[in-house]
Amino acid sequence: MAKNLQTGARRKARVRRALLSAANGRPRLSVHRSSKQIYAQIIDDAKGVTLAAASTLDKDFRSTAKTGADIAAAQAVGKLVAERATAAGVKDVVFDRGAYIYHGRVKALAEAAREGGLNF
Repeated sequence: MAKNLQTGARRKARVRRALLSAANGRPRLSVHRSSKQIYAQIIDDAKGVTLAAASTLDKDFRSTAKTGADIAAAQAVGKLVAERATAAGVKDVVFDRGAYIYHGRVKALAEAAREGGLNF
């Protein structure tokens, strides 16, 4: 179990190091998924602040969705974080998938954020 955690942490650090060097001052869209929920934040690393965030735990989302652990939920969160980002004046971001592969819910969230108006 400990080896799996170390491997995930190394993968996450490797991905984050590569995208921060290529970011050129753009904020990053960070994704975290659990077995039951999915979360997305737009983070300005230069200032150390969160500019916009959305998750399946938001009140707007919980009233309409059946579960937070499927692709439809990830798409809804992607559109919601894109709306909140454009309201905060953010259009260009870099996508931080963390230790997760670009597949399934992570991919659905990214594509919905692109459709919502974010460029990455």
